[in-house]
Amino acid sequence: DGSSPLPLPRALQDLGYLEPRDVLYESRWADGKQDRLPGLASELVRLHVDVIVTVGGPSTAAANQASPSIPVVMALVGDADGLGLIDSLARPGGHVTGVTDQSVDLSAKRLEIITEAVPRAARIAVLWNASDRGMTLRYQEVEKAAQRLRVAVQPLGVREPDDFAAAFSSMIAHRPDALVMVTDALTLLNRKRVIDFALTHRIPAMYEAGPLVQDGGLMSYGANPDDNFRLAAGYVDRIFKGSSPSTLPVQRPGRYYLTINLKTAKALGLTIPPALLLRADQVIDP
Repeated sequence: DGSSPLPLPRALQDLGYLEPRDVLYESRWADGKQDRLPGLASELVRLHVDVIVTVGGPSTAAANQASPSIPVVMALVGDADGLGLIDSLARPGGHVTGVTDQSVDLSAKRLEIITEAVPRAARIAVLWNASDRGMTLRYQEVEKAAQRLRVAVQPLGVREPDDFAAAFSSMIAHRPDALVMVTDALTLLNRKRVIDFALTHRIPAMYEAGPLVQDGGLMSYGANPDDNFRLAAGYVDRIFKGSSPSTLPVQRPGRYYLTINLKTAKALGLTIPPALLLRADQVIDP
C-alpha cells in the first residue's frame, strides 16, 4: 500500500523469475485509505495468489486476516513483533514472515540526529498518521526521546489528506525549530507538500528514507527500500520452493543509512556539523 511495486519484480528477476514465464503480479493500492485494505486483500485471495507481499502494518494485518493459509511476506513493515503481526522474530508462527525494522527505536535515533544538525533546537514538530497504531508508537517513542534530550514536541497528527493544511497552519502559528515526519502510506503520498512546506518556511526536516531526501528533503535515516525488497524476494523464492512461512525467521534490515542533502541545507541557511557529515552514507551536493 503506497509504494511502487517495481523493486520486487526486479529483485525476483535477479533470482531467475521472469514475467510471465515464472511469475505473474497482481498489485493493489489503497492510496493511504486503510478502510480499503480488507477489500483489496480479499480480492487477492479470490484470485488464488500464491503469496502476498505487503508494505505497511495495516496491509499486513489485512492480508493476514483475509486468508488463513496464503503466505504473507512483509517487505516494508515496522515493528511487526510489537504490533502482534508475528509471534517473534525467530518463530513468526502462522503464515506471516519477511522483513521488519525496529521503527520505534529508529524514531528516537532520528530525533537525536536532527537535534545534532540543529543544536539550538528547542521545539520539534512531529508529523504522523494518528489513525495508524504503528505510526503512533513511533510518535510516542519520539516523545520519550524528547524528554531525554530536553526538547519540546509539537504533535501534528493527521488522519487524511485534508489534515495536512491544519498541520501546516499550526507550524506557521507556532514555528518549530525542526520537523520529524513519520513515514506511512498517508504521509508518503503527501510528501511533496511536506517537503515544499519545510523548504518554503525554512524548517529543517528529518525523514525515514533516502528517496525523500532525493526529492528535496534535508535528511533521512533508515533502511534502503530496495534492500528490503531484495530480502523479501528471497522469502518469496523459498516459499515457492516449498518452505513454510512459520519456519522462516523474520529478518531485520542489514543496514541503516544516513542521507543528507546539502543543497537543501544551503537553501535553509543551515550548516551541517562536520562530524555529522562524516557519518553520512550519502551526501547530495549542490
